[in-house]
Amino acid sequence: MLTEIRIDGLGVISTATAQFHEGLTVLTGETGAGKTMVVTSLHLLSGARADAGRVRLGAARAVVEGRFTVDDVNDDARAEVAQVLESAAAEQDDDGSVIAIRTVGSDGRSRAHLGGRGVPASVLADFTAPLLTVHGQNDQLRLQRPDQQLSALDQFAADTIGPLLRKYQVHRRSWLDARTELIERTARSRELALEADRLKHSLAEIDGIAPEPGEDVRIVDEVRRLSDLDSLREAAATAHDALAGPADSPEAGSGALELLGAARARMDSAEDPALSALAPRLGEAIAVVVDLTAELSGYLEDLPSDPGALDSLLTRQAELKTLTRKYAPDIDGVIAWADDARSRLDSLDVSEEALTKLAAEVDIAAERVRESARKLSTARGKAAGKLGSAVSAELSGLAMGKARLEVEVRPLPAGPQDSAPLSVDGKELHAGSSGVDEVEFRLSAHSGAQSLPLSKSASGGELSRVMLALEVVLASSDHGATMVFDEVDAGVGGRAAVEIGRRLARLARTHQVIVVTHLPQVAAFADTHLVVDKSDDGKGKVNSGVRALTKDERVIELARMLAGLDDTETGRAHAEELLDTAHTEKSAVATA
Repeated sequence: MLTEIRIDGLGVISTATAQFHEGLTVLTGETGAGKTMVVTSLHLLSGARADAGRVRLGAARAVVEGRFTVDDVNDDARAEVAQVLESAAAEQDDDGSVIAIRTVGSDGRSRAHLGGRGVPASVLADFTAPLLTVHGQNDQLRLQRPDQQLSALDQFAADTIGPLLRKYQVHRRSWLDARTELIERTARSRELALEADRLKHSLAEIDGIAPEPGEDVRIVDEVRRLSDLDSLREAAATAHDALAGPADSPEAGSGALELLGAARARMDSAEDPALSALAPRLGEAIAVVVDLTAELSGYLEDLPSDPGALDSLLTRQAELKTLTRKYAPDIDGVIAWADDARSRLDSLDVSEEALTKLAAEVDIAAERVRESARKLSTARGKAAGKLGSAVSAELSGLAMGKARLEVEVRPLPAGPQDSAPLSVDGKELHAGSSGVDEVEFRLSAHSGAQSLPLSKSASGGELSRVMLALEVVLASSDHGATMVFDEVDAGVGGRAAVEIGRRLARLARTHQVIVVTHLPQVAAFADTHLVVDKSDDGKGKVNSGVRALTKDERVIELARMLAGLDDTETGRAHAEELLDTAHTEKSAVATA
């Protein structure tokens, strides 16, 4: 529900604040006072395109701020709003309300904020979509579009049509995926066959060399080691001889191990306790030297003795480099490329058997879609008659007693270059995301008149009443959303205006309804009456504000709307009579 709106620098409005409540709220005011700016501000909060021409003359920017609550909407709408808030990292106020702000600069640049976070305007649209519906003259024109009419029918029978539509969409997605794959494989069979040959050749080359993970790095280390083999052997042998003594030249002198043994023997034979105490430490040194001598012996034994070992490694290194030049920077990358290539090769089965198998899968998927589409069409056909009857009944109370709305559901033929043609009961139909049906609202304006599409049969006033009747019917299955009507009473008057007021009051039992009107018969039904006043500062600059009316002020405003009779007793008496009649009618609606 919309609880508050603040407008700065928009059109004739310098600064204005309005509080909104449950039930029916009407906005009235003289022509040019700025009633349309209130609706424009709500369009901006709904993510509509920003127009710099709407910024007040002399102002740097226009700012619209709205406060919304979500506790009074249905569970689906609340969940949708929560998802938008979470994705935008927007926060609710302490009272649970959410603030949405739209700023339009005089240079045309627009900014949006939701719950204290800067967001794209599209996020505002996602946020307000389940909370706020603005019906203006353009929205009445949209009612003439087939897609809007189909949406209205599906909404009317959502409990029945919704599950069937979702099932159809799941089957359609699977069918289109399989169909696309079959078309691609068939059209690109030669190209795919060439790709398969290239992959097989590459995999054969890689498998022939059979690289191991990290092998290229290990070979580099081993080649470097073998390249220094002579110097490594000389260094290790010299160190070994220094410790153990040269085995092949005893005359060259004793090694460190022999000298340490002699020192240990001398110390053991000494009788001085201080000198004997050092003997264990000398034993530790001998043990370290023995271990080191053994390790050097092992190192010398491990050094390759085959003079061709280096050549073998260099040959292997060259083979691996052949792979890394073609497929990846290193051998691990080559192995990963080979794994991906095998997966790709498995999906490139372009044999006749594979295509036949895939074609059979497409046929099975198409049959599922076909069956789902039939059930969906049948459900829509049943719902169409009920919707037409319900809207016609509402029209009879809107001074269109002989009018009749027909809702026609018919197959949607496939076009010459159709992206999703589906054969259903011998007809080639377009399997769109909403089914294989098209819906058309046809209106017979009076008894004996031929039913024609809305675009050809309805005047502006009639179209407004059809839209209102449709909203009243659809509202029976929906609760909580705010509905805004601008010019819904265009082209009507008299008894029809009273009936519009009654219908709006009925709609306001389950929704917050905000109406911009110029008819006193409609304004009399309001639970809250706001007026948009304009004033002149004497320098030619006009400013408008919004204020709520008391009961006495409502009488004066309704009298003004009655052809400017606010300064006459007759006008005020008529206004009081309108309020009393509306009060009686609203009481009857509340107990109905």
